[in-house]
Amino acid sequence: MTSKLEIRQSRPSDLSGIEQLYKDAFPDEDLLPLVRTLQGFGPGVKSLVGKNEKEIAGHICFTFCHIEGSKNKVALLGPLAVTPALHRQGVGSALVHRGLKHLENCKTGSVFVLGDPAYYCHFGFKAEDKVKTPYPLPTDWHGAWQSIRLCNSEPNYEGKLLVPEPWRQIELWTS
Repeated sequence: MTSKLEIRQSRPSDLSGIEQLYKDAFPDEDLLPLVRTLQGFGPGVKSLVGKNEKEIAGHICFTFCHIEGSKNKVALLGPLAVTPALHRQGVGSALVHRGLKHLENCKTGSVFVLGDPAYYCHFGFKAEDKVKTPYPLPTDWHGAWQSIRLCNSEPNYEGKLLVPEPWRQIELWTS
């Protein structure tokens, strides 16, 4: 599938396809308010779509953030969605790799994610214990908070991840 996949910056005309993708990929979660807000957040978000010939096959966002007390440029990965019929065909991996490469070229020091460790470890993400989430995580989610270091940045930064408004909804971190 990935050989026919075009990955590019999302456009306003992609919004309806992106919305349908999230409805299909996460029928039991309502990520649409977050996705809509991030789509309109301008240069503070890197939003990529993976398109096959006719439809959006996947979508990913990287939101630029800061760590309390640090000047390093960091990003938060999420959300990431792939059309259910295309799972395990490399769409999500292609989006993650392209996004990480772009962030590395932009001198982003680290990327954080709250997600499945079995999936994100394939990209080099490791459990994160020095940079804290904006809100305390449920105990059984602690292993899901991960990071990857991309560029030369402070090797031992610590503190809280300071996120922009779209990510300040406590339910994104606790339910």
